Amino acid sequence: MDTIASLFSFITWPVSWVIVQFHKLYGAIFGPDTGWAWGLSIVSLVVLIRICLIPLFVKQIKSTRNMQALQPKMKAIQERYKSDKQRQSEEMMKLYKETGTNPLSSCLPILAQSPFFFALYHVLAGIANGKTIGVINQPLLESAQKAHIVGAPLAAKFMDSASKVEGLGATLTDVRVVTAIMIVLMSASQFFTQRQLMTKNVDLTVKTPFMQQQKMLMYVFPVMFAVMGINFPVGVLVYWLTTNVWTMGQQMYVINQNPTPGSKAQAHYLDRLVKSVSLHGEVRGKRRRAVVQAIVAKGPDRNDNERKFVTGLAKQGFAAQADGSVVKSDTAAAEADGTAAPKRQQPKRQTKAQRQAGAAQQDDAAAKTSLSKDSADAGDSVDEASGEKAEPQDAKPKQDAKPKQGKPTAGQARAKSGQRKGQQRPKHPTKK
Repeated sequence: MDTIASLFSFITWPVSWVIVQFHKLYGAIFGPDTGWAWGLSIVSLVVLIRICLIPLFVKQIKSTRNMQALQPKMKAIQERYKSDKQRQSEEMMKLYKETGTNPLSSCLPILAQSPFFFALYHVLAGIANGKTIGVINQPLLESAQKAHIVGAPLAAKFMDSASKVEGLGATLTDVRVVTAIMIVLMSASQFFTQRQLMTKNVDLTVKTPFMQQQKMLMYVFPVMFAVMGINFPVGVLVYWLTTNVWTMGQQMYVINQNPTPGSKAQAHYLDRLVKSVSLHGEVRGKRRRAVVQAIVAKGPDRNDNERKFVTGLAKQGFAAQADGSVVKSDTAAAEADGTAAPKRQQPKRQTKAQRQAGAAQQDDAAAKTSLSKDSADAGDSVDEASGEKAEPQDAKPKQDAKPKQGKPTAGQARAKSGQRKGQQRPKHPTKK
């Protein structure tokens, strides 16, 4: 660790200068030789560094989301060029270039603050060995050696010997208890940060190897920090615990305000947005209007959370607009409740075969109708030969009546032969 820290000795002077400036401020409040003055100086160093790294953190979020969105395409490339690793790498790089994604962007915050971390380690190691370093002169060195955080010196480590710890004015038990607690807190904060990312801010509709990798890191990182932590001075543990807590809080804010599409965090965010719109009657905030505008622009490509959001607005009587605002809409509310009148639909266009089949069915129906009318008219006509009115054909015959034998009547003959309706000339009696 000392060898790696020496590689970043070029940044030792600015780090030590920042710590000394904060020490002057807190020393005037808590006393120059107290652990509060030196400990808060290290915490303030972390806050200053993390504020400077916010642009990289935003870039990390965008890169992580782009990587999640590209996972299906990456998996397709891997399956397509399974036997050609070189072509597979070329296609991957081409995909990254087309989408503007950098796989290393997710590691930028850690890589960017690594020099400051090792520089701080180098400063604290010099304090433990009684050497002036950077802008820390002899009086400041003696003040830092007297500073204790809950009984543990700033430069003490978990693996230090009892004699070395006693030389710093503390006991080995105090040092190991304090460092053990800080290592557990550091690992727990790292685990919780990764866990909330996996359980709340990941698109659950996409199952990719990237998610499995993130799950593995959720358990690997805390163990790695716990193993490395036993070789960190108390001051470095303060630094790393502070940066973990900062990362956790920063990530909670991002998940709460700008969640990943398709995640549980997005569902909770859109539910809160529906409640806000129903309460105030408008979309408040520029960022919220941008979210509504993006959802409207997606159209049918919306995910389940976004479709529920649109339906929720409609139930409250609002309709989302293309500019990110909402307007009152009774029609949208009726459609969401299912009480709206059904829309009139245009008849479907039929093919030529369907039209011909329909015309044939209509002709058959017309022929049957004409035949039935002729039969009815024939039954109602008067038989001129007998002078009696015929019974209608659709009348039910009596059970004890026997069918008449002989020639059919004139009306029946005309119905059977299909003659035209109308009065016919009677036949001559001699022609019967």
